[in-house]
Amino acid sequence: MESESWVRGPIGIDAGSRVTRPRCRAVLVVVPTVTAGTRLLDLVRLLERDLRVQVLFTVPHGTDRWQGVDEYVRAQHGLVLPWAQAVAHRFDLVLAASHRHLEAVHGPVLLIGHGAGRLRPSRYSRKAGGATVGTTAVDRELLTFRGRVLPAVLGLGTDDEFELVRERCPEALPAAVVAGDVCLDGMRAATGLRERYRRALEVTPQRRLVVISSTWYTDSTFGRIPELYQAVLEALPLADYAVAAVLHPNAWAVHGRRQVTAWLSGSVEAGLKVIPPERGWQATMIAADWVIGDHGSTTGYAAALGRPVTLASSPGKGLQPGSIAEVVRCHAEELCWNRPLGAQAEAAGKTAARLSAEVTRAISTRPDRAAAILRSAMYRLLELSEPAEPATPPLPAMPVPLPGWER
Repeated sequence: MESESWVRGPIGIDAGSRVTRPRCRAVLVVVPTVTAGTRLLDLVRLLERDLRVQVLFTVPHGTDRWQGVDEYVRAQHGLVLPWAQAVAHRFDLVLAASHRHLEAVHGPVLLIGHGAGRLRPSRYSRKAGGATVGTTAVDRELLTFRGRVLPAVLGLGTDDEFELVRERCPEALPAAVVAGDVCLDGMRAATGLRERYRRALEVTPQRRLVVISSTWYTDSTFGRIPELYQAVLEALPLADYAVAAVLHPNAWAVHGRRQVTAWLSGSVEAGLKVIPPERGWQATMIAADWVIGDHGSTTGYAAALGRPVTLASSPGKGLQPGSIAEVVRCHAEELCWNRPLGAQAEAAGKTAARLSAEVTRAISTRPDRAAAILRSAMYRLLELSEPAEPATPPLPAMPVPLPGWER
C-alpha cells in the first residue's frame, strides 16, 4: 500500500529550504500501468539530463489499480510522489500515456499513446456493452472533462489520426501534434544492435529465433492457445531454433507473475525464453527471425521492422477497420496446425517487405522524427529553450529472459 506520508522532495512551499538544485522545472510522470510506464520512459530520457529539469513519478490510486505498477515505478529509482501529494501540486509539465486520472492532475499535459496507433484493435470497448459505434483513443469522453480538453499536447502517430481527432473530438485539434512513434523510431535506430540482442538471448548465428507474441484478454494468443508454446518447441529442433515468449504486461498484472510463470514452466523447462513485461520486448522483436503473434502492438511493431509475421489469433470480425491489427491481418497468413512450421516461416518471409511498408505507414507518418517533435513540444510547455544536441530516440534495453520457475 502507498504510504500516507508526503515526500520531502523538491516541490511545495518550503522546497527552497531543502533542494540542492534550485528553480528546476517540475515534470510529473503519471504511471497507471506498466505499459504506460515503459512508453513514458522514452519521453523522460529526452529531458531528464537537463540541469533545469526535475522529473517526479506518481502512480494514480483510485478504487482499483493494476497489480505490480508500484513495484515497477520504484524499480526505476526515480523520485516517487504519493498520489495525494501529486494531485495537490501544480507541475510545469505532466507526461501521460493513458487517459486515466488526467482530470485530477494540475499542469499542462502531454499525452501520447501507450501502444501502436490511436485506432484501437477491437471495434468496441470491452466496457461498451451493446454499443454500435466503434471506440477509439481520441473519443471526446476520453480527451475532455466537464468541457475542458485535458491534453495541452496530444501526440499522434499519423495524419489519419489527426483527421480522426477532427471527427471524434474537434475541440482537441489545437492540441494535436503529428509526431510519429518514438517506440518504433527507437527500434529502427537499434537494428544495428541485432546481433548483440541475439547474444543476450543466447541465440547463436546458426539458430533462428521464433518469438511468440501475445496481447492480453481472451482473444489473444495466450488466451486462446496456451499450448502453442509447447507445440512450437516440440515441432522445431532446438539445435536450429530458439523460442521466446512476449506477453502483454496486463496479462502479468491480472494473473500475477508467479501464476503466469507457473503456467509456462513446462515450456521453460523445454527451452522457452520468457521476456519480462517491464523490459526487453523491443530488443527481442529486433532479434527475431519469425514472429507468431496476434492483434497486439508488439506484433505490429515486429511487422513494421520487417520481421516475418504469422497470425496465431485474431478477433476476426471484431477488428477495427483501418487499425494496425487489421492491416497486419490483411497481409499476414494465419497459422496452420497441419502445415510444417518451417514452411510457414518461409511463407511469412515472402510477404514481410510488403507488410512492413503497410504497417509502418499505419503507425507513423513522421518516421524517425518523433524524438525531435516530442522534445520540442515538451520544452515549449516547460517554457525553456531546447538543448543544442539533436534529439534521438532511446535505444531498446538488452533483453534478459526470466529465470526458470521456482516451485
